[in-house]
Amino acid sequence: MEFEQIQQTLVANATDVEKAGFYKKTYLHVALALLAFIVVETIMIQTVPVEWIAAMFDGKFMWLFIIGLFWLGSVISTKMSFAPSRNQQYLGLGLYVILEAIIFLPMIYIAASYTGAEILLQAALLTLAMFAGLTAVVFLTRTDFSFLRTALIVGGFISLGLIAAGAIFGFNLGLWFSVGMVVLASGSILYQTSQIKDNYGTEQYVGAALQLFASVMLLFWYILRILMSRRN
Repeated sequence: MEFEQIQQTLVANATDVEKAGFYKKTYLHVALALLAFIVVETIMIQTVPVEWIAAMFDGKFMWLFIIGLFWLGSVISTKMSFAPSRNQQYLGLGLYVILEAIIFLPMIYIAASYTGAEILLQAALLTLAMFAGLTAVVFLTRTDFSFLRTALIVGGFISLGLIAAGAIFGFNLGLWFSVGMVVLASGSILYQTSQIKDNYGTEQYVGAALQLFASVMLLFWYILRILMSRRN
């Protein structure tokens, strides 16, 4: 009951000290999730056999199966990250980090093997710069970006449909699809940042961190794809 009472305090209605504490915890957890992703991804690159990595994107239906498992796992981990139990929240965030590491494994392997680690660093720096800039827009302009919700939902379903069609019929979605997904991910960061500022409880920082981490990883995925396409 004590947790539920604390959770009912919205960040928008909290004191300046409570807001500062919430933001500090949220972005600290985002940073820890990114660090955990790097550690888990590094371990996977060094330990998972190359044949297994190749099998993830060799078959058209294998990749769809992996995406389906990723989506299901994302739903479960997100629900866990907002559970009353703090342990469940951390389990949810940890599960999502592992899921991201698995889904990224083939592309990170290709990038590191054929284009070198430099392109990964470039993509990471661009992603962090865009994330910082978009976050600043929300906090400095005080704009409510909740109006983006419908566009993000529609865009998400369209992109999933195109990804599924590309996997089934074997066509490349191309550069402009990646650019569109960067726009979608940027909109998601604006929306999620606006949500945690106005509609989250002061004790929901783990769930808030997961939402931001998911948007950052989506942005990183397509920035990396764009950079890799320019090297080909």
